[in-house]
Amino acid sequence: MTTASSRADEADLSWPARLHRLWLSAQDVENVEEMAQHVYAAMLAEDEVVAVTGSRWEGDRLRYLRVATGTHSTTTTTTGAGTAAGRPVPAPEPGRAIGTPQVHFHELDAGTDGFAPEGRALADAGARYALESRFRLGEADWASFSVGLPGPPSDPTALTRQLIQLSEVLVASNRRIVEAREYERRLIEDAFLAEASLQMDASLDVQETLSRVARLAVPAVAEGCAVHLFADLGGLAPVASAHVAADAQPWLADLARDDPWFADLVDRAVRSGECVVLSGEELEGAPFGPHADGPGQPVNAVSVSPLRARGKALGTLTFIYHRGEDAIAGTRLLDNLARRAALAIDTTTAYEQRRRHVEQLQRHLLPNALPVWPAADLYAAYEVADDSLEVGGDFYDAVVDREGRLAVVIGDVCGRGAEAAALTGLARHTLRTLLEDGVLPEVALQRLNTMLLDQGTTRFVTALVAVLAPDGGGGCQTRLAAAGHPSPLVRRRDGAVEEVGVAGLFLGVLPDTDLQPTSLRLGPGDSLVMFTDGLTEARSASGVFFEEHLPEVVRDCVVQEPETAAGLVARMSAFRATGSDDTAVLIAHVKGATG
Repeated sequence: MTTASSRADEADLSWPARLHRLWLSAQDVENVEEMAQHVYAAMLAEDEVVAVTGSRWEGDRLRYLRVATGTHSTTTTTTGAGTAAGRPVPAPEPGRAIGTPQVHFHELDAGTDGFAPEGRALADAGARYALESRFRLGEADWASFSVGLPGPPSDPTALTRQLIQLSEVLVASNRRIVEAREYERRLIEDAFLAEASLQMDASLDVQETLSRVARLAVPAVAEGCAVHLFADLGGLAPVASAHVAADAQPWLADLARDDPWFADLVDRAVRSGECVVLSGEELEGAPFGPHADGPGQPVNAVSVSPLRARGKALGTLTFIYHRGEDAIAGTRLLDNLARRAALAIDTTTAYEQRRRHVEQLQRHLLPNALPVWPAADLYAAYEVADDSLEVGGDFYDAVVDREGRLAVVIGDVCGRGAEAAALTGLARHTLRTLLEDGVLPEVALQRLNTMLLDQGTTRFVTALVAVLAPDGGGGCQTRLAAAGHPSPLVRRRDGAVEEVGVAGLFLGVLPDTDLQPTSLRLGPGDSLVMFTDGLTEARSASGVFFEEHLPEVVRDCVVQEPETAAGLVARMSAFRATGSDDTAVLIAHVKGATG
């Protein structure tokens, strides 16, 4: 605040010393109002000056008026208390939004027309004459700095020079403050954008990503947000919306879906490829603004940013602002956020499409249905543990050969991806064809091995084949052969679990697989449990393999029920803390008894 003591302190200094002090102060003040206090004190130290005024304008609109005398300072922040009509402001200089200050002389006794409200304030303080300096602070932002005198200035040239110098100090101080605020604002925006990217990239689920885009911007950017994307059949469709007020969320969702004005706005943003911001009278006819009803009435502005990623248009990002125009996000933030949202949406959409393609391909590598066989029921389950969007190599199949016997197959191709998928299809269909012709398990595996070697593949294959034949006593004689595959388990009717000893080398590595087939009898109520190594190699958090618990889990399974294989996989999934291998399970349960 300007006081008599501060005025006396300034009077002890020469004008150059006071000006130097002001330039130093301009480097430290936090706002223009604080800087003005120093400037007023410096000017009031002049003997002829009885009062000082400062006014800030935005076009013709007065933002505030400050009046300082030798004993006090007052600030009035009112709009409409004065008019800038007829008061020319310095034109911007080339490459700058500001111009050189202009000084004007006023005789207050002749009236204050064209110099209100400053003239009246100076006259009330005892001034009869005034010198006014007008200077730009930005495009539409300008200020007036005036001094009131009891009589004509004794040295108008010197006083004019002082006013210009003080105006330049205010301009420089304002520029530094604006730059500091802009820097701080950009830091805040960049921090928000970085957090927004983390939030949007945290999920690969399309709907979750869309919801995050809408939620993270409310209320950080605006009070409401709506996301539109192009539908498969063309045209924009709303996919997510959020509003800071819970009772306004259904209103915004309905507008985004059905309102013609809203639809035309988002379509315009897509066509222009640029952010569209509407406020004030531009909202005429809209479901927003002073002419609207309900939640739309307090809306002050709407912005729509097109969503584009990797050269294609995805949709739009709309923000609804209830806050004042000064708090509306700038196009830098809106464009940056739209780009990040578009990339996140495009990534999750592409991931979802590829995931569906992988699932479709994976289904083609497995049988559509298992055959119905009089002597045994078949159950199968498959779980993809790896989220890399690569097709796995686990497979299973079952066929009834021309002699009426049941052949069941389970196998695993090393690795993932297109090559593994091709090899999986080759292995499964080769074994299926051979077993349908009644070829023995070990012979079918050896022929597959020869085919793989002829193909020159760099991947190996493990497989297990069992052929079941009814023995007339309610059970089945079973012949098994395995090539590098985990040994199957047999769950007997009484709950006992046995491992079947069967061995052989991987397929596709050496000409001689050293297959060692074996035979056993499955009685009524017995089950043959076949699986890939994803089941046995799943580990708990303590490092224990599921293989150690497998006999107990198989014994506890109710093998007659359809969810048997799926239940076994579910038990493994609940146990697993590490391990990312796919798992296939195939169970053949001989009918005739329960246990």
